[in-house]
Amino acid sequence: MTSQKIVVCSFYTADDYYREHGERLRANLERLGVELEVREIEKKPGEDWAAICRKKVPFLAEMCLKYPEHKVFWMDVDCILLDLPDYIANSTADIIGFQRGYGSPTSIGYEKRTRFWEPSIWGVNSTPQARKMIADAAAIELTYEGAATDDYFMEEAWRANCDVLTFQFVPSNAVVGKGIPVANARPAFFKFGSSGNVDEFKGKVVQHTTSVKGLRKRVLRFAKNLEKRMPANTSRRLRLIADSFGITNILVSNRMNPAELARRTGLKEILRTSQSGEAVKYHKLVAEFNKSYLATQLETDTITSSRAFLHYSARPQKKKPVQLAWWTQPNPGNFGDWLSPLIVGNYTDRRLILQPPVKIAVKDHMMGLGSIGRFIKATSVVVGTGISSDDLQLSKSAKYVSVRGPITARVVAASGGPTVTSFGDPGVLMSRVMPVDRGATNGRVALVRHFTHRAIPLVLRNDMDELEVLMSHPDDIRDLVVALNQYDHVVTSAMHVFISCQSYGVPCALVTFEGFEDAVHGNGIKYTDYAEGAGLDPVSPVSIGLDLNKVDIDKIVRHDKVSEAKKDEVEKAIRDGLLLL
Repeated sequence: MTSQKIVVCSFYTADDYYREHGERLRANLERLGVELEVREIEKKPGEDWAAICRKKVPFLAEMCLKYPEHKVFWMDVDCILLDLPDYIANSTADIIGFQRGYGSPTSIGYEKRTRFWEPSIWGVNSTPQARKMIADAAAIELTYEGAATDDYFMEEAWRANCDVLTFQFVPSNAVVGKGIPVANARPAFFKFGSSGNVDEFKGKVVQHTTSVKGLRKRVLRFAKNLEKRMPANTSRRLRLIADSFGITNILVSNRMNPAELARRTGLKEILRTSQSGEAVKYHKLVAEFNKSYLATQLETDTITSSRAFLHYSARPQKKKPVQLAWWTQPNPGNFGDWLSPLIVGNYTDRRLILQPPVKIAVKDHMMGLGSIGRFIKATSVVVGTGISSDDLQLSKSAKYVSVRGPITARVVAASGGPTVTSFGDPGVLMSRVMPVDRGATNGRVALVRHFTHRAIPLVLRNDMDELEVLMSHPDDIRDLVVALNQYDHVVTSAMHVFISCQSYGVPCALVTFEGFEDAVHGNGIKYTDYAEGAGLDPVSPVSIGLDLNKVDIDKIVRHDKVSEAKKDEVEKAIRDGLLLL
């Protein structure tokens, strides 16, 4: 923590949601030893969320006048400050904050965004230039008669003053759950919160325009708002149609600018050839790319995952390949998702070709391991697939050999599909696919986080080692499972690390972290679905604090091991599924 004068300010209204968050933020800042101004304000009759947001501008101006020698940070009251690192606290920039949308510097500016800054947290230095910008924003807000929120006035003041301001973007990885997971990223210090009011006021308050029309983005926003207003059954059916026919993929795909597209052309061809099994051309393209460019971390991770694609797609067997759907992001790959080709590939010598789950699938293909059930299509052969939420309508026409567990089976039946009686996540087969002798252990505890938890600033115990979860190649996966078997216990927030441990019989605790329980997608049913499908007692993640020295691991560790009979059942389902392709 720095000795420079800093004050963090925020306010909240008297309703239960914001008052609770206001008290939490006050305690949060006091715990960090940060000077603060967290104030409860009156919500006048007739004032809506947008009108309250607008009050941030004069409030921030007031704080700048009250603290002329301090660096003043505004922070939305439902956010969490985990730390205030030196590169933030000691910044000499006039303005410091996150780019709009917590974006990467590769998309800096206005091409994809209507505004420059993300308003959830702002740092305003004590320089005359910075204070003039805030004073200008307050002056505009005072005289403007239309409906607008704080970020409109701040954007206007930014545009009027930016030519004389220095500024610093904070890396998106500094936000829990944002950015690209990379090994050398700084720890996250900020957790974003959302009251859910933003979408309601889109189109009702004045907006800046972007140089790009952004039709796809507006269509996606319209679709989401429309879905919220539909009856549950109608919403599920339309979501099923969108997922089955690839509409979801079209709407959520990122659009590259021309300069980025030019550099990425070679990388896209590397990915294409790795997924189609063109080994000679692939190796030539990788060599040319490495000769021409100093790869970014994202490019390095993409090439790493491409080697795993090639491992499965370039097999010498000339029979009809197996089209397999699995989730491949984020690069370089997530351990749990990449177990799908590893395990299915163990039971066939045919080539494995990726069928992206979100894209249209004309050919018959296998849906295997993972919570990707919402993307099951009429051409799918389903083996051990699960769901992360039961608020879904699944395809009734797919060939269901098995599913992860009885909860997924109930949703299949409720969607008009067949009665499925064979259960089991294919991850339970890891001890057969990669046999490991668990001998004498090392007396230590392994920590493996879900990739969405990687940036949380945890305090590890002295007897604890952290192992990486981002990987895709079978050699790296083998290294991890061998390592897991060397530890006395494993603590993990990654479900398929937990499942793998239960396949080998490694004592393991399934956890999440206090304040970050919502970081992993879904409503939590997948854990019970897995356990019941595997013939084990129900399980759900135990929420633990960020200081692992205070966690009694012995009390939360499970000593389960999946039965050989269940493994036989799951093996049979995979073999039966392959016969249908």
